[in-house]
Amino acid sequence: MLTFLSKIFIKDKEGPAMRKAYGTLCSIVGILLNLCLFAGKYVAGGLCGSVALIADGWNNLSDAASSVVTLLGFLLAGKRPDSEHPFGHGRYEYVAGLIVALAILMMGLELFKSSIAKILHPETIETGILTFVILLVSILVKVYMAFYNHKIGKKIGSVAMEATAKDSMSDVIATTVVLLSMVILHITSVNTDGCSGALVSLFILYTGYRTAKETMNPLIGTAPDEKVIKQIEEIVMSDDMVQGYHDLIVHDYGPGRRLLSLHVEVPGECSVYEAHAGIDRIEKRINAALSCVTVIHMDPSEADNGETKRVKEMVMQKVKAIDSDMTIHDFHLISEKDGIRLMFDAVMPYDSEYSPALMKEKIEQSLKEIPGNYITDIHVDLGYMSDMK
Repeated sequence: MLTFLSKIFIKDKEGPAMRKAYGTLCSIVGILLNLCLFAGKYVAGGLCGSVALIADGWNNLSDAASSVVTLLGFLLAGKRPDSEHPFGHGRYEYVAGLIVALAILMMGLELFKSSIAKILHPETIETGILTFVILLVSILVKVYMAFYNHKIGKKIGSVAMEATAKDSMSDVIATTVVLLSMVILHITSVNTDGCSGALVSLFILYTGYRTAKETMNPLIGTAPDEKVIKQIEEIVMSDDMVQGYHDLIVHDYGPGRRLLSLHVEVPGECSVYEAHAGIDRIEKRINAALSCVTVIHMDPSEADNGETKRVKEMVMQKVKAIDSDMTIHDFHLISEKDGIRLMFDAVMPYDSEYSPALMKEKIEQSLKEIPGNYITDIHVDLGYMSDMK
């Protein structure tokens, strides 16, 4: 059905307009399907007196409300950048996903309270063919919704749609639990309605927690994705001028709106014009491959200097002896009146037992063991990505 509708309503095949069109279409379809499921389960639950079935129906209504929020998120995220928001409005989509998660959590909590009351004060439940038909249809519909939300979410890179797909799969599990409780009641006359409702609400709460965690990450800010790092690394290191890179930072302002910055090491003997042309070349290749804005800082390197290489190896041994996961870059030896200035940046892991200030003291103390009149000039920081080159 969605494939048929997409051929009719979606004209753009790529870019923000395509994302907005897919998000709008999937949200509207989700709203309509969830409203139908809510109406069916609410009526059937009222007729047979099942709190689990009514709870599952209210869960579908909350899904419809979530789809409305997701729809608003796509519409707002599709707005063009303006003077107050030069990076666009893409994070509205993440906000929409977070609101969906909070709605799921609130609904789960209310259903859990209702189910506990039903366990303490059980009521007679009538089972019939209508109830079983509605539950089976609901499971099939939710499987379909999970499928198309996951497929389209992957296609357009939508966090909100991926969250909706996971919510739909949790609904499949929840409705299956209700169906099993009805089967047990019909065969054995054992009333497990309250327990089934509690299980359904726990599934809903878990889904809400997982969705909230996943949608909050891009809002708070996370390390670059490993696939993105690898893609950038392949582009940067494929250039003959480059000897290494570090300090890669990725700012995510919503799907398709990323700002990248990194440092690239180039031979110190090449001219400023050569280095600038090479940096421009790399920036354009990254921008074309990742649809982003890239800013590269140039660091001159003395990789072919024998003395620099010798001292750097000794320094590296000392640093690794303190923490084997540490790396160094921007390594320079500069002759001065009072000695040789030894300059470099050290990157320490986040799980280190030391603070950056204490780590700097330990490194400086360790470097005193290296023979020579060296003046240490060290900067210690936490890395922005997992692999430092």
